[in-house]
This record gives sequence, C-alpha cells and structure tokens, in this order.
Amino acid sequence: MADDTAFPEHTAFPDHYTDRDDAGRRLADRLRHLAGRPVVVLGLPRGGVPVAARVAEALGAPLDVCLVRKLGVPFQPELGMGAIGEDGVRVINDRVVRMGGIGDDELAAVEEHERAVLARRAGLYRGDRAPEPLGGRTVIVVDDGVATGSTARVACRIARARGADRLVLAVPVAPPGWTGLLGDEADELVCPMTPAGFSAVGQFYTDFEQTDDSEVVDCLVRAARRIRDTPAGPPSGGAEVRIPAGDEGWLAGRLDLPPHATGAVLFAHGSGSGRNSPRNRRVATGLAARGLGTLLFDLLTEAEAADRANVFDTPLLAGRLTAATDWLTARPDTARLPYGYFGASTGAAAVLWAAAEPGSRCAAVVSRGGRPDLADERLPAVTAPTLLVVGGADPLVLDLNRRARRRLGGESALLVVDGAGHLFEEPGALDRVTEAAADWFTAAFGAHG
Repeated sequence: MADDTAFPEHTAFPDHYTDRDDAGRRLADRLRHLAGRPVVVLGLPRGGVPVAARVAEALGAPLDVCLVRKLGVPFQPELGMGAIGEDGVRVINDRVVRMGGIGDDELAAVEEHERAVLARRAGLYRGDRAPEPLGGRTVIVVDDGVATGSTARVACRIARARGADRLVLAVPVAPPGWTGLLGDEADELVCPMTPAGFSAVGQFYTDFEQTDDSEVVDCLVRAARRIRDTPAGPPSGGAEVRIPAGDEGWLAGRLDLPPHATGAVLFAHGSGSGRNSPRNRRVATGLAARGLGTLLFDLLTEAEAADRANVFDTPLLAGRLTAATDWLTARPDTARLPYGYFGASTGAAAVLWAAAEPGSRCAAVVSRGGRPDLADERLPAVTAPTLLVVGGADPLVLDLNRRARRRLGGESALLVVDGAGHLFEEPGALDRVTEAAADWFTAAFGAHG
C-alpha cells in the first residue's frame, strides 16, 4: 500500500504545461528527494518518454522504456478499456467494457493489434540492448498524465515483476482521487497537478503534439550517452570516513547507514582496487536499498598500494579488515549491528582469513569470483555462513571454490551464475550477485538477532 503522506493532492500554479519538456522539468522538482539513490526511470512510450528523460537527467539516473499499450475503445480510441505490457501483463477495465458494450471479439481484435505494435516498438526502441536491470533499485514510472489509470497500472506491475525494490509512479497531471485508483500499485505517487475540471490529459498542455518514435529513440540514446560520459565518482549517499591503520596512517572509506539498518557489510576489494571499485559500489548500492549498512574502504594506504606485492598479502589485507571491523563496532551508531564481509577476487581470501580469527563475530561471508585458495589454511576455522558466488564461464575459479567449500568449517553454499565471467560484466550477472548477497546477509543477520 502506498504511503498516503507521500503524495498530497493539490493543484499547482500555473494550471497548465507548455509542453512535455516543461512538464518533465516541473515533475523532476517534485522528485528531488530521490537524488542520490539507486534509481531507474522508466518512461511510457511514447508521450511519457520526453517527460521521463527530463526526470532522469535531473536525478542523474538511467532511462529506459516500459512498454505498455493502451487498449482503446474502438469508437473512442482515446478512452482506455484496459492495457497490455511486456511479459504478458494485461489489465482490463470491466466498467468501461460494460459501458461501451464491447464484445469479446472486439476486445480480442484490439489486443491483437496492440501486441503487434508492442513487439515492433520493443525492437525499434531497444534494438539488441537488454532492458535496464531493476533488481534492488528504486524505479520511477513516468507518463505524461493519468486518465483512467489502466496504462499506469500495467506499467507498475511490469516494474514489480522485474524486481523493483521500491516503486514510484510520477505524472504531471491526473484527475482528483487518482491516488485511490492507483495507491495499491506503487509505494509513492507524485503528481503536481490534480485539477477539478479534468477530462483529458492533453487539456493541460499548450502543446500536446503526438510524440513520434524517432523522438523516443533520441531520448534513450542521449540518456545512454549521458550515463556513459559521466565520470565515476564516489558512491552516492553515506559519509566519507577515515579508519586508523596503526602506524601507517589512515584508510579512506565511505560508510552508508540506511535508516533502521539491520546489519552492516564490510567490503574487501580485489586486485588492488579500492573503495571506488565500480562493481562493489554497485553491489553496495543494492544492499543499501535492502536496508543493509555498507562500508567500502581502501585496504591499503597510498604508499602501500604503490608496492604491488601488498595486493596479494592476504594476512596484511585481513588485518586491515579486522581493524576496520574494530573501528565500526566501536561506533555508537553501529556497535550493536551484526556485521558480515563481502570479498571480491583476492579480497575474498582476506574476508575468509579475517572471519577465521579467534573471537570473530562475523555473522556471514559472501565471496564474488573469489580466490579462497589464498586463505587455504584458515578455511576450516571459518564458521560464519559463507556464500561462494562464481561465474559459470570462469572454470578455474569455479574449481577453486568447489574445493574450498569442502574445507569450510561452517554452513556454506555455492551459487554458479550461468554465463558469467570472472568480472560478472554480462547483462544481469551483477544484479544476480547483489540479490543473492542481500538475501544471504539478511537471513544471517536476522538469525543473529
């Protein structure tokens, strides 16, 4: 059920939009509170995409389409008697069908036509590109307005089916009482304008010319270019921290504690990368969306990182992880939280080594494409539940993990992600890792409590 306090109904001033670009800018202002979160914006083709493009640009988020087709009444196509979407989702407005006297054959004919259009547009808009992954992320579904709500309802259900963690439905204009129609479909509904005299969406636009396919494709291309050309920065959210490293100085890190965090996960990076590792940042963002605190930090000081041998010094790296754990558990805001370790590549050996230390209270371990063989002698002392995640196209590391699992001293599981290589760069592969890690840590932290 949506949070009623999140979307008060009122009419904004002025009482119309110049065009969809103007509507997108004003709608983005109402969504600024989502900036910095792991967000994906989905525009409903065709008219919703230019609006969504402005929202995505304002939030620095990726843009994709949510392919939905309205089922228009044959003698009044603007009036929706239902809608269809990807993955076979279908919603019918029985009241409109009855009032219009629409027979089964007429309904079937309209649906057949619209499914053909849906398939054509999927190829036109995306080409060979896979849909933007939604798992563990906040998804904002955007259209240029809501009338009956059938299209928006299907779009929300598609986003839910694709793994959206939190769902926001945002439109520039809608009739009064629209939240009663759609409140059960989204976690948050946002609309700047709900005028009493509503009869059609286009009524509240000065320019409501039909959006063509080329404009939709252009919006998607420009959004993809924006994401590609944006330099990678530190993870959004959280706070920069400094962790003492004894006589060697300090380690730079970033601590993200969502409200009511159920536990904290410390990351150990592999192959000399640090707190800005893009893959671990992406996993950390997904964990934070599931209510888990995350600490990404550099295991080595700048001087130490200059010596390549330190990258493979497992005892040194494990010692730094233990020091970071001591620092985290001494903080008033994290002292009572259960904690776990996430290690990637050579960093997986460091987390297993640290988890095996006498007196360790580590509640869970997850290894992504890890090298547990580098902690071989310590494996029998690891009693924390351990999940080993390996790509199916990474046979050498898969064999090392299978051998290591037999030596672990506690509960363990091996997840093989079909088709994934060592870096999990394939579409959807890293999302699978994130989802599995979030489930593993959540279950372990719950049991720990």
